[in-house]
Amino acid sequence: MDTQRLGTAIAFLTGLLLSGLAASQDYPTRTVRIITSTPGNFHDIVARRIALSLSEKWHQPMIVENRGGAGATLAATAAAKAAADGYTLLVSDRTGLTVSPVLYRNLAYDPFKDLAPITLLGAAPMLLVAHASVPAATLGEFIAYLRRSKNPVDFASAGPGTAPHLLGELLKQSARVELVNVHYKGSPAAMMGLLAGETKAAFMLVPVGLPHVRAGRVRAYATSGRQRFPGALDIPTVAELGMPELESDLWLALMAPAHTPAPIIDKVNREVIEILKAPAVRDTLIAQGAEVAFSTPAELTALMRSETAKWKKVIEVAGVRID
Repeated sequence: MDTQRLGTAIAFLTGLLLSGLAASQDYPTRTVRIITSTPGNFHDIVARRIALSLSEKWHQPMIVENRGGAGATLAATAAAKAAADGYTLLVSDRTGLTVSPVLYRNLAYDPFKDLAPITLLGAAPMLLVAHASVPAATLGEFIAYLRRSKNPVDFASAGPGTAPHLLGELLKQSARVELVNVHYKGSPAAMMGLLAGETKAAFMLVPVGLPHVRAGRVRAYATSGRQRFPGALDIPTVAELGMPELESDLWLALMAPAHTPAPIIDKVNREVIEILKAPAVRDTLIAQGAEVAFSTPAELTALMRSETAKWKKVIEVAGVRID
């Protein structure tokens, strides 16, 4: 490239950078929408809490738009097709960003090409629970029970490809035990099936399983988080009990359409992290069985890549596929 062409290219790139910086300083000047999945679920509650705080901070309207169904893929698809101007954001989860691309053959988006990471929002551990009839008081005894069982043990899940299902498959593979996943339409239905004795055990989100543990209806063995959950400090983690390979959080993340200007991504990252540090937001997440988590865009990208590799292996060994 000659000197004149190089100078032109540098001037062009400098202009882009300056225009992006100017846009971020003014942003937002109108309504921002956050797309997420089913109304009333974990994603929706967190998205609305973040939207409320951002609206107060920015003095601009925030709209939460629900696109429920298909393992968070409908919401992610809508966000991936939106204009990359910062006025559409996405609250999605581990399933929509790392699992669904492996499960679905013809997914309408690629998380790494069509979406831009902003920050983690929260991480929810799973609770391993068993029916009262299971003759095991600890995780070690439960694994021993599975190994000596003459027939595969029925294990409840919230549906094919869901976090409880895949964590059950990971338990099966890592402990080398026989489990038969019994799929229900959602976690509440799976919990009811477990309480009725239709299945012997399950991984449940803390708000779904813990009330029944406290009432003595089911037994809790461990949580899947990296540390004990604040609302259940008496329940050890899987790592404490010698099975760190079962560590797994159902995390939430804030994303934007790919090619959203970096200065806008950085601004949203900074201001959302500031919101996440507020005690009221922390309390909102704990009530949903989650803890606050935040990251840089690069850290979130690295997490997405590692989680994709991890669950791809589990899915391939289990032979799970949703078409």
